[in-house]
Amino acid sequence: MTVLTPAAAPAATRAPAPLAPAARLLPALAAVYRAQLARAKVARIPLMFVATFQSVGILVMMRGVVDGGDNPSARAVVAGSSVLVVAFVALNLLAQYFGKLRATGGLDHYATLPVPAASVVLGAAGAYASFTLPGALVTAAFGSVLFGLPLAHLWVLLVVVPLAGAALSGLGAALGLLAPKQELATMAGQLGMSAALLLGVLPASHLPAAVRALRDLLPSTYGVDAFAATFARRPDWPLVLADLAVCAVVGVLSLGFATWSYRRATTR
Repeated sequence: MTVLTPAAAPAATRAPAPLAPAARLLPALAAVYRAQLARAKVARIPLMFVATFQSVGILVMMRGVVDGGDNPSARAVVAGSSVLVVAFVALNLLAQYFGKLRATGGLDHYATLPVPAASVVLGAAGAYASFTLPGALVTAAFGSVLFGLPLAHLWVLLVVVPLAGAALSGLGAALGLLAPKQELATMAGQLGMSAALLLGVLPASHLPAAVRALRDLLPSTYGVDAFAATFARRPDWPLVLADLAVCAVVGVLSLGFATWSYRRATTR
C-alpha cells in the first residue's frame, strides 16, 4: 500500500497560498503621491512658469479694461487669475494625463496593484495640485500690487488652493478617464480651463444672467468668490467660510466621481 506524502499529493488538493492583505488607503495614497511627485519633478519649473506667466498676462490685459482700487471688479479679476493657475494644472493637465494613461494602457499597471482606487486618483491629483500654490501666491501678489488691493489676506490662498484644487482635480481626472479617446480628453481639459478663465476671471456682475447660472456650476468659482471677498476693507468672513464650505463639499463629490470613473475605466 502506497502512502502519499504531502510533497507527492496532487496539486488540486493543496491549499492555495493566502494573498497579502490589500494596502490601506492612507499608506497607499502616500506612496502614489510620492511616486507621482517624483515623476513630475522634471517638469515642475516649466509647469509653474507657464501657469503663472499665463495668469500674470491676463492680469496685465485686464488692467487695461478694469479700474484699479478697492472695487468688486478688481477683486474678481485678481482672485480669478490666481485660481486660474490651479485650473491650468489640476483641470487641464490632469485630464490630459489620465487620458494618456487610458489610451496607452497605463491604467492596467495601477489596476494590478493592491491599492484602493481612491489612492490612485487622490495621489495623482495631490501631486499635480502641489505645484500650483507658489504660482497662485505670485499671481495674487502681483495682481494686488497692479490693482492697488491690500496684501494682508493672501494667506487665505493656503485654504483656497487645496479646496479648489481638489474640486478641479477630480473634474479633470474624470474627464480624462471617461473620454473614449486621448484627443477628446485633451480637448475636454482645455475647454474646462477656458470655462475657468471666462467664468472665473470676468466679474460676475458683468455677465448675463444665463452665464452667471453656468458660473455657479463651476466648482472653482466658489474659491474665487471666497478669495475675492478677503480684499474688502472689512471682509465678510461668514460669507468667505460659506463659499469655502461649498468648495470643500464639491471637492469631495468631484473626487468621489473621479474614483468611480477610475473603477469604470479599469474594469471595462
